[in-house]
Amino acid sequence: MGADSEKEEQQIRNRLRDLAEKSFHQNMFTFTGFLGLSEQDIFWRTEPELRYAGYELYGGIGSADRQMIRFGNAAELGYEVPFPIVCIHVKPVIAKFADKLSHRDFLGALMNLGIERSVVGDIKVGDKEAWIFCTDTIAGHICENLEQVKHTHVTCRITEDVGQMPEEEPEKVSVQAASLRIDAVVAKLYNKSRGDCLELFRSGKVFVNGRLCENNSRLLKSGETVNVRGFGKFVMDGEPRETRKGKLNVELKVYR
Repeated sequence: MGADSEKEEQQIRNRLRDLAEKSFHQNMFTFTGFLGLSEQDIFWRTEPELRYAGYELYGGIGSADRQMIRFGNAAELGYEVPFPIVCIHVKPVIAKFADKLSHRDFLGALMNLGIERSVVGDIKVGDKEAWIFCTDTIAGHICENLEQVKHTHVTCRITEDVGQMPEEEPEKVSVQAASLRIDAVVAKLYNKSRGDCLELFRSGKVFVNGRLCENNSRLLKSGETVNVRGFGKFVMDGEPRETRKGKLNVELKVYR
């Protein structure tokens, strides 16, 4: 880890400590911005010294990758404050003339507005439209200023109805691996050589349940979620079955 990375990590740790302390001593809820996987990993490594304040992670929907942390214990405080997260539905002005838009297109359009990444959570993309989770303080700015994504003119409105938002339907995949070692499963699923797979761990691209995984020999457990940056994520589904040749047949739910 370089000096800049160490400095940035220390800044995140200090911010987390400050929010936890403020929540505990001032009897109030405090919130982080949206945290990516690397930032969530820093939280989990700092968690033992923060748990005294109480905390909860949430990203607007249960399956969110980017999440906020709310410090504070509702039972002890005697009240509760909801997460300051809203959802914006973005859709083309004229659908038939709209481009096919990707997550990258919507994110790029948002960053071109000059807003910070920490105020934007997950972006769920449908057919030429998207649902953007963001902080309530930036939602108005986005709705007023996000007028075009790529070459497509769009309209934005805050919505509580996410029923039309596309659910991530995982692909059910079976892989045969010599063991439940995470590197063996990742290599089989993404068709990687042992060396290429090891590099994913060395470069900090593999996370299990939001925590960085540097131990490539770690054994996977049923229900665990694995994120591999640049490839997607998968969930180990159920218990593996041994094949006649002595290998394990591992069932996965794969999100591309």
